[in-house]
Parts: sequence; structure tokens; C-alpha cells
Amino acid sequence: MVMVDRKLASLNHENRVNLIMRNVEEVITKSDLENLLLEKEKPRAYIGFETSGFLHIGIGLICGRKLLDFIEAGFETIIFFADWHSWINNKFGGDFEKIKRACEYFSEGFKSLGIKGDLVKYVIASDLTQQKEYWETVVRVAKSASLKRVLRCLPIMGREMSIEDIESAWVYYPAMQVADIFFMELDVAAGGMDQRKAHMLARDVAEKLGYRKPLALHTPLLTGLEGMGSKMEFDEHPDLAAKISAKMSKSKPDTCVFIHDSPEDIKRKIRKAFCPPQVLDGNPVVEMVSQIIFPYLEKLVLERSKKHGGKIVFEKEEEFKKAYLKGKIHPLDLKNGVASSLIAILEPSRRYFEKTPKAKKLLEEITRYVQ
Repeated sequence: MVMVDRKLASLNHENRVNLIMRNVEEVITKSDLENLLLEKEKPRAYIGFETSGFLHIGIGLICGRKLLDFIEAGFETIIFFADWHSWINNKFGGDFEKIKRACEYFSEGFKSLGIKGDLVKYVIASDLTQQKEYWETVVRVAKSASLKRVLRCLPIMGREMSIEDIESAWVYYPAMQVADIFFMELDVAAGGMDQRKAHMLARDVAEKLGYRKPLALHTPLLTGLEGMGSKMEFDEHPDLAAKISAKMSKSKPDTCVFIHDSPEDIKRKIRKAFCPPQVLDGNPVVEMVSQIIFPYLEKLVLERSKKHGGKIVFEKEEEFKKAYLKGKIHPLDLKNGVASSLIAILEPSRRYFEKTPKAKKLLEEITRYVQ
């Protein structure tokens, strides 16, 4: 992966706005972003992650690309590892020590993707929870929102809205996530579309509690390799509920591509992926082209035999989509091209986990946890 080396001084206001807004599903709001960049030279942005299992490309490459954009645009960029939140959500069966080790593994994973430097700060929730002022903030958030509103935020945990038998601890989770934003004095709260409800709660209660309303930025959710499955009640909006239900999840290893997967595993997984011909929506292989390959490589290369049309290079996403819709690209050729592209993009990360003793040891440890 190419490290970001452009100097902030060479970026004008419009360049910075465009960097932050590229390849996202929504920004709430663009005018807030424009004003923020006029007011602050170094705004504070974050993306928070539960730590369990392996780091897959939906997190590492999609959220990771946005973290790199923040860095390039001169933001103080916080990667937040939500160990307490993961514990509340029963990750690794609620084993807090395993969760904390996963924080270290995630840190090595993001470093392997080039997310490091003076503007990057890695923060663990435990750093916040040791301070009594943090818990005061959690309670103030909880007192500012109805129980109904908090329960509507359960999709941020990967929990259905309709679930009845919930742990009382789950109610703390949304209030903690909002408190994280306020306590770290963040200007921008970023994450996947499944985090939207928590970010909107933060925006809604901010001024009431005396905080600046954070800007909310959401990246698209990458569909798991099995495609769109059963639709569960993760959101009132059916389309978003379906996307959250079908998103790539590290709890389903064979439906994910992990950042340190071998070339053979990547090829095997992509070859098995759901990829209907002439269909764009809900097609995880097409999504990878849009959300990963073009953002990273700025082109898609399909190596085909002369019998099947020969090598073809797409330098514009729309040209690729039109060709696929018209049936000019066979799904197997697309899968092979996507697999080759992912292998190239992930090669530095794979090498990092092979050559860096700490990263290699952590990967071996996490592998034992998930087996």
C-alpha cells in the first residue's frame, strides 16, 4: 500500500472537503464539514471498532481508506478500540482478556495497512473508563434520551430491534458510544452505515448537554460473500436493515476476506462468492470493485484468454458497471480479476504479519481464540 505523502500545505479547502467526502454513503452535513475546515486546521475524527475475530476488508480497507483520507486531509485521526463495548456485547464469550489482546491485534492490523504517523492516535475504551468524569458523561447522555430511543440504537451492536430478551447491560452501549464522542472532544464521528443511529443520537443531544454537534460520516457496508441473506429487523428502513443483515461479518469466516489471508484463500473465497450475472445490487463482488478496487487501484484489470475477449482494463467505474449489466463480463472473469486485485492490495499487510514478530504472535493467538 502506498503511504500518504502529500503535504497538507498543498491542499486547499476544496481539496480537503473532497478527500473527506469521497467514497462515503453520506456526510451529515456537508456544510458542517466546510465550516469545520474553515474554523480548525487540525480537526479531530475517529472510527471506533469492537475487537473480536480477524480484521476483514470491510473494516480494514473501507474504513481504513477513510482513515487514510482523514490523515491526508490533516485531521487528528483516532482509531478507537471499544474493549468495554465488546465485553458488553459478549464478544469472545465475554472474556475481557481475550478482547484486550484483540485490541493489540487490531492495532497491528491497521499499522500493516499504513495507518500510522504523527496524526494517528490509538485509543482503547479502558483509557476512558478509568476516569470518573467519563461515567458522569455516560449518565448525562442516558438522562437526555428515552429508553425507546436507546433501544432503537441496538443495531450498532449487531442486535435486532425486535429482540425482547436483552441484557440490561446492552442499554449502556449506545450511551457509552455517544459519551466516547463527547469525552474525546471529537469533531467528526465516522463509521459504517450501521453506526448511524448512535451518531444521530450524539448530534441530537449534543447542544442540550453543552457539546458541539459532531459531524457524522458513514461509509458503505460491504456485503458478505454469500450475498443478501435473510432480512432481520436491524432498522425501520427495509433497505438499510437488509444491508446491515447481510454485511460482511468476522463471525462468518468463510464469507469474509481477511487482511492477512493467503493468495490461495482469497482466490478460494472469491471463487465461491455470490456473483449473479448482469446484477449490480446486492452483488458482493461488484461491491468490492466499487468500494475497494477503484478507490485503491483506480482501475480494474481482467485477464482473459483471447478466446474470451482478451485482457480488458476499466479505468472508470461506470464503464465497468455498464459492461457487466450488458453481460459483457462473465462472473468468473470478474471474480478472477477481483481476487488478483485484492491479493495485490493486501500484499503489504500479509507480509507485515509474516515478518513482524509481534503481529505474527498476535495473529497466532487470535487464531486460537476463534477456532
